[in-house]
Amino acid sequence: MKRLVKFFTNHDFNDGDFKLYDKNGNKIYHETSDGYWYKVKFDDSDNETYFEDSHGTWNKRKYDENHNMIYSRYTDGRWWKREFDGDSNVIYHENSTEGVIFDNRSSGGKAVEIDGKKYQLKEIQDEFSQIF
Repeated sequence: MKRLVKFFTNHDFNDGDFKLYDKNGNKIYHETSDGYWYKVKFDDSDNETYFEDSHGTWNKRKYDENHNMIYSRYTDGRWWKREFDGDSNVIYHENSTEGVIFDNRSSGGKAVEIDGKKYQLKEIQDEFSQIF
């Protein structure tokens, strides 16, 4: 009975549409009177992490600790990723169609991954190159 009461307090039927909400008040399901529906998932910080609808469209998202969206992937395989500085300004942006759009990370170097760890590279001049 407790489950049934919870169900009836977390939804509505306004305008002939069925809507379902999570415990935080986020709409997690919506179905219209003509049969179209969509569902949404949220993380513990109420960031939308997944969307899917009755047309087969979906979108997955990831966020950093400051709630900035850092990754998004779409039904057709397209994706983009971003990095932010401490003030939530975008400092790096890359996508699946154009590659790196811009890279304003502070070291200005190229990021590489070695044995699962990411490193930032920067150019080091050797002391003899300055002589010649």
